[in-house]
Amino acid sequence: MKKSHNFKYYLAASIALATFLVYISTLKNEFINWDDAIYIYENPHIGSFNADFFKWAFFDFYAGNWHPLTWISHALDYAVWGLDPMGHHLTNNILHALNAFVVVLLVVRLLEAGNSVIPACPESLLKKDSRRVPTCSGVEGMTNQFGLSTETKSKLIAAATTGLLFGLHPIHVESVAWVSERKDLLCALFFMLSIMAYTKYAGRGGPLWTPKEGQPQGVAPTRNNPGQAGMAKPELRFFNKHYLLSLVFFILALLSKPMAITLPAVLLLLDWFPFERVPSFKAFRAAIVEKLPFIALSLVSSVLTILAQSSGGAIKSMVYAPLSMRVFIGIRSLITYLWKTILPVNLIPFYPYPKDISVASLEYFSAIALVGGITISCIVIAKKKKLWLSVWGYYVLNLIPVLGIIQVGEQSMADRYMYLPGLGPLLIMGLMAAWVWERINRLERRNLIAGFLAVAASILVFISLSYLSFKQIGIWKNSIVFWNYIIEKEPERVLFAYLNRGVAFEKRGELNKAIEDYDKVIDIDPLYFEAYNNLGVLYGQNGMFDKAIEYLNKSIGIDPTYVDAYVNRGIAYAISGRYDSALNDFNKAILLDQNSTAAYFNRGSLYLKTGNRDRAASDFRKACDLGKQDACSRIALY
Repeated sequence: MKKSHNFKYYLAASIALATFLVYISTLKNEFINWDDAIYIYENPHIGSFNADFFKWAFFDFYAGNWHPLTWISHALDYAVWGLDPMGHHLTNNILHALNAFVVVLLVVRLLEAGNSVIPACPESLLKKDSRRVPTCSGVEGMTNQFGLSTETKSKLIAAATTGLLFGLHPIHVESVAWVSERKDLLCALFFMLSIMAYTKYAGRGGPLWTPKEGQPQGVAPTRNNPGQAGMAKPELRFFNKHYLLSLVFFILALLSKPMAITLPAVLLLLDWFPFERVPSFKAFRAAIVEKLPFIALSLVSSVLTILAQSSGGAIKSMVYAPLSMRVFIGIRSLITYLWKTILPVNLIPFYPYPKDISVASLEYFSAIALVGGITISCIVIAKKKKLWLSVWGYYVLNLIPVLGIIQVGEQSMADRYMYLPGLGPLLIMGLMAAWVWERINRLERRNLIAGFLAVAASILVFISLSYLSFKQIGIWKNSIVFWNYIIEKEPERVLFAYLNRGVAFEKRGELNKAIEDYDKVIDIDPLYFEAYNNLGVLYGQNGMFDKAIEYLNKSIGIDPTYVDAYVNRGIAYAISGRYDSALNDFNKAILLDQNSTAAYFNRGSLYLKTGNRDRAASDFRKACDLGKQDACSRIALY
């Protein structure tokens, strides 16, 4: 038993190592000018560990997000590696490999919990075979409700397959190769650790019921346990060490990414199956009471997230996308994600929001029919096989926050959103692999050939996944390669791809290519004010201030609330000697955004240039407080 107990750790470590090696090519990748800039290499806050940093991490909605633990992890990387992208990618790689390790152990633990509610094979049905361990005669394959035999090998095969699929699947590349998605990795790690701790509490050490005399301790009454008649009132053990550990991990998951808010519902689902702790409505109410600390934390995190996203302007109004449209797209996404899990091809870092949506179209009607059919089928067979409804429920619950009902951004879906929800479908694949192994193991003849074919097929699948992941990692090599790929896939619908590629060309000094990209945006959408702003900045940096002001005027004319354009036009005016106009623009920018570091810094520079040192010092101090280090160094001088 001890050997088998240790083997699962060796197996998990081997899978983690394989995952790390497949992703090792990420260490050659650069940062991408899509969130990596504002999160890391242009983030003025992660440069030092002090009281101001932690105050900012926990109490600021920087970049429209609230995930303090993620900010702390980026600050740690900065402290060790500076702005060397290799070190930041290395951390992501290690975290993903660690998550693959945890997946293996979690699946084993859940399978053991599933066995714990299944009665042992009756002696009258026990059949011994000299070639194999005892099996159950008269009960087909001696299967539990997971569809697996109780043999340790089956659990390990299911766990290993699930872990490898999780570690090597190309749909997870976005969460690993994109440094800014560190939050996915951290959140998933603590989310799964919370479930593991809860499994020890609920599956073995924390029953909802206080057994009466004669009822076995630690065994919850189920339909397989006739002791329900002797059930006493529930005893909710909030101070059980495993319960508290689960709660602590949940808090860490929320501090990493608010997507973890679904955990209380997932734990309730696990109470239903595999733990079978809620055989009655009263027991279900007790289970909800038991989850109240988790639910309260989820509500707090939800409020903070809405406030953060609203402050960053990421939440789109119903005018932008009506609720009915969002619901249809969300239902379609449930099926699309499953399809991309089964056949991971044509993965794109950005899936644009569709414009023409009709429930009468084949695409949306078939998706609604499939989701409805799967749900009804799982409910119908739940009396005999709870596994399917439990896994489907886990998948849907974890996708609900990112299905776009509350629309954040302009994407309809994203590969990174499957990092946690995908564990459900991958578990089914792992269980199918174990089921195939069992059937092969029971063949009286041609066992060796069938086993060889199964192993060969498995190796082919994992080699294919590794190759696809390697190719997908290459898309994230640098900003030019990255945006080239998106433009190739979506040449008309993702205009900011041209915009960001233009910025990347500028940094390389390829100004003509940058101008071509900005002009391309304007050709497709003449009201794209960011493109006019970028052209204005580019011309200004090359001393063509009149042309710069011309384009910045167009940007402001389209969007009079665009702060960056006012700051940039103010800079152009200041360099041209038009100080009054520059001051008016900086004042306007600060009026629109009182946290604009660029506006305070440049107005301070203008005051300094015109001899108003007191006001210059005041603006530099404000910019310094907002995190601009250049302003901090000027305060002492002036």
